[in-house]
Amino acid sequence: MSITGNMLIGQYAVHGTERTFRAIDPATNEKIAPDFGAGGTKEVDQACNLAQQAFDIYRETTLEQRAQFLEEIANNILAIGPELITRASQESGLPAARLEGERGRTVGQLRLFAKVVRDGQWLTATLDSALPERAPPRSDLRLRKIPLGPVAVFGASNFPLAFSVGGGDTAAAFAAGCPVVVKAHNAHPGTSELVGKAIQKAVASCNLPEGVFSLLFGDGNQLGQALVSHPAIKAVGFTGSRQGGLALMRLAAQRREPIPVYAEMSSINPMFLLPDVLTARAAQMGAAFIDSLTMGVGQFCTNPGLVIALEGEPLSQFKQAAATALQTKAAGTMLTPGIHAAYVAGVERLVAIAGVTLLAQGQIAQAPCAAQAALFATDAATFLASEQLEDEVFGPCSLIVACRNEEEMRAVAEHLSGQLTATLHLNPVDHVLAKKLLPTLERKAGRILVNGYPTGVEVSHAMVHGGPFPATSDSRGTSVGATAIDRFLRPVCYQDLPADLLPQALQDDNPLTLWRLRDGELVKA
Repeated sequence: MSITGNMLIGQYAVHGTERTFRAIDPATNEKIAPDFGAGGTKEVDQACNLAQQAFDIYRETTLEQRAQFLEEIANNILAIGPELITRASQESGLPAARLEGERGRTVGQLRLFAKVVRDGQWLTATLDSALPERAPPRSDLRLRKIPLGPVAVFGASNFPLAFSVGGGDTAAAFAAGCPVVVKAHNAHPGTSELVGKAIQKAVASCNLPEGVFSLLFGDGNQLGQALVSHPAIKAVGFTGSRQGGLALMRLAAQRREPIPVYAEMSSINPMFLLPDVLTARAAQMGAAFIDSLTMGVGQFCTNPGLVIALEGEPLSQFKQAAATALQTKAAGTMLTPGIHAAYVAGVERLVAIAGVTLLAQGQIAQAPCAAQAALFATDAATFLASEQLEDEVFGPCSLIVACRNEEEMRAVAEHLSGQLTATLHLNPVDHVLAKKLLPTLERKAGRILVNGYPTGVEVSHAMVHGGPFPATSDSRGTSVGATAIDRFLRPVCYQDLPADLLPQALQDDNPLTLWRLRDGELVKA
């Protein structure tokens, strides 16, 4: 499958004429052929109008048709073979093994959503029978969920497969019945084109309207702004910086018809080391923490950027073990020159804050985008007094906060803004303190872990990859897991609709054999 530098608008390949650009190999800073043509408002309009035309047809495909479409995309991505891994590695600096795992996750979440679609529980089919003899009488009321409409998806820099063209937002939107227009991330356009062609091929082979999927390239913010502003777009999926997410939120709110933006943005993922477990396993946890911190050069949205514990000898042992482990870690290539520059600036900012100590750094490398890991320490009073210490430094950098007592630890927890994850390391003796922290952490985070490390997100029915602002723009949703489909749905109630007009999900004989809530009872009859 050749890479041409073309956008995919419906079933057509279009070379943008706004300007051309090339991908950059972050390991060498060298540009990679071919030239990609950036689109503008004309191409946005073409893609969005096609998506709008496709919407009513695609949203009424059968559950089986939609599930087969998702599975066909998964098969087509696998069929690209080694070419996809090679190109993604060139464009991201990520090793082949990591990308092979990410491809597996991408395919896995497409297949998960195929199962979700077939199950039909996402429809929330609900029937309340008419009560004509009641005073006042009740009408026949029936509810199902329908898709919002065409969705704009922005590819993420740090996951060129799993959070990009064929990633979780796209899979969830397709599962809900929404056409998708993707703005590819400029860091990995070749990877994006390969996956885009796999989706385009699936649209054709499943006999779906061509507007179900389009892929656009754009330089700067112009194309993204035009995409979010287009009246055909009814929701946005985004993974990236807080600045970028907030800009899209403002734009979406200013439209004549405001639309939801589901943005995953900023999280430092605090880890609380409770006293008994810290005393028992300080050195072991220190080394394991560094392994998590430096995994993927720290470029995970669930990277453990904050550690909170009580001051004392056990914490000193943890710091020493972590510092020793960090000093052996080789510098790794970051995803883009821009991400690398932001990381260096973030580390320098922490160095300059009074009351913050640089504990250790990893090894140095002279490669253009190589990041030297960094570990800092401070006390709770300094942390509580400085808003900057809560800012995410995207990369292999973390801060250890020493608290004088349990009350100060709880104050730090209460001070935190919204997070994707919060972790408790504990032994049974620590459960009393854990119970005091849990109500606060439930308000602060989308996922709470015990005795683990937050890097790594399982694609499953129960997973939540979300959280209060600034972790995401809407804490009611998740961008990973089966319930990610809910972001792109809305309920519709049908009152006294004639039987021959009812959608299948709400017909009396239940032709889809769904589990439904009928007169308050969950039944399948």
